[in-house]
Amino acid sequence: MKSVFKSRILRALGQRTRIAQVIVAVAFAGLFTAACKDSTSPRIVTTLTISPTSPQTVAVNGTIQFTVVAKASNGAVLAVKPTWSIVSGGGTIGSTTGLFTAGTTAGTTVIAVTCSGITVNVTITVTAGPLLTITVTPNPTLVIGGTQQFTAVGRDASGNVVAITPVWSTVNPPGSINATGFFTAGNTIGTFANTVRATQGAIFGTATVTVIAGPLFTITVTPNPDTLAIGATQQFTAVGKDAGGNVVPIPPPLVWSVVNSGGSIVAATGLFTAGGATGTFANTVRATSGAIFGSATVVVIPTPPPPAPLGSLAGVGILAGSTVTCITGGIVNADIDIYAGTALVGFGPCVLTGTKHLADAVAQQAQADLLVLYNTMVGLPCGTVIGTADIGGTTKAAGVYCSGSTIGVTGNLTLDGGGDPNATFVFQAGSSLTGVGNIILINRAQAKNVYWVNAAAATIGVGSAWQGNILAVSSITLNDNVTLLGRALTRIGAVTLGNNNVITLP
Repeated sequence: MKSVFKSRILRALGQRTRIAQVIVAVAFAGLFTAACKDSTSPRIVTTLTISPTSPQTVAVNGTIQFTVVAKASNGAVLAVKPTWSIVSGGGTIGSTTGLFTAGTTAGTTVIAVTCSGITVNVTITVTAGPLLTITVTPNPTLVIGGTQQFTAVGRDASGNVVAITPVWSTVNPPGSINATGFFTAGNTIGTFANTVRATQGAIFGTATVTVIAGPLFTITVTPNPDTLAIGATQQFTAVGKDAGGNVVPIPPPLVWSVVNSGGSIVAATGLFTAGGATGTFANTVRATSGAIFGSATVVVIPTPPPPAPLGSLAGVGILAGSTVTCITGGIVNADIDIYAGTALVGFGPCVLTGTKHLADAVAQQAQADLLVLYNTMVGLPCGTVIGTADIGGTTKAAGVYCSGSTIGVTGNLTLDGGGDPNATFVFQAGSSLTGVGNIILINRAQAKNVYWVNAAAATIGVGSAWQGNILAVSSITLNDNVTLLGRALTRIGAVTLGNNNVITLP
């Protein structure tokens, strides 16, 4: 019985000894490892230190490995397992590893580490990545001369704004731009795609500019000048343009007026009627819209004579009183009449496509009709005295021009019909006609209504392109290579053609 009791006592003592040993072992282990709990560790964590320290900077998608050191109150380093977390901002962090990975958005992130009720934060600035794109704004529509301040925004691959200092320029320029992106539209209208450019290194962005016509700046009135006979009418027109010369609509109402006499005009339509006074009326026809106007000059001339009847001369290209001579190479696309002479020399080799009448009744009637025509043209009252001046290089309106002596034409003489196909031009020379140049007809003027009336001889120089009816008392000479769209008619003299002359009825 005693032995049994002793055995039980020994077993109990053994169990207590083993329990004590476990307690001692756990206490000893607490010297090296403390769990992040508030009250279970034998030694309590009193400080946490994060490395690297706050603040930190990392690019988007970059990483930072954080570590923490935990210490007890006596400064002993404790082996702990803290918890890592994101307090604010983007990115991720391993809750047990402390490896931070930035997100794709630039900004500020705050992370925290917590152990035994102690929390320490670290601030991280996440910066944008390298520049990938530049966006230029706006894409404006501007009137000519209009201005626009452009802006450029750089971004990385994730769309984060990247600070840039771009160089501004224009390609296919619709205007100009300065170093700050301030743009001024030019005078050419249209859509200029991708023309404004902001460049940083090898990266650039563009914007499109549309330039439209600006407000009305000028009004142009046509025709200007305009020459009209007394009582004649002219429809004037007005065209509006902006400061760049682009045609723009004229804001209504467009009001027509006459400011310096010369005639009258319909205010709503611009139909002008020349008055009874002749002269030059400068800038008299005016078209006005608001504060902008344009004007045109009107020249009023006496009413020109009606076209003279030619009678039997209608088909005659040459009429001589004595002789018609052609050297060589010439062609007359009309009839040739001679009265009272009969000499027709040089056909051939010169060519006559019409009929010849030599001192017959037809030729005699032609001379009679020429006398009537000549006297009619000489008897017209003079509208403009030209003296002995050479009228080459000028432009003449329909009318009667007279000189007491010679009329000369050197170079181009332009005859302006003013839109009237019946406009008649009569040039009266007291002696001879000398021309070395070209007669140019514009605005419906016709050669059949032009008369060169001279009391003596007429000579047309080499290579001249002449137009009109030459009415002479004595001889008519057409030198080499002259073309005549008209007639060479002399009362008593001869008509002489040089080499390669061409005469065609008007």
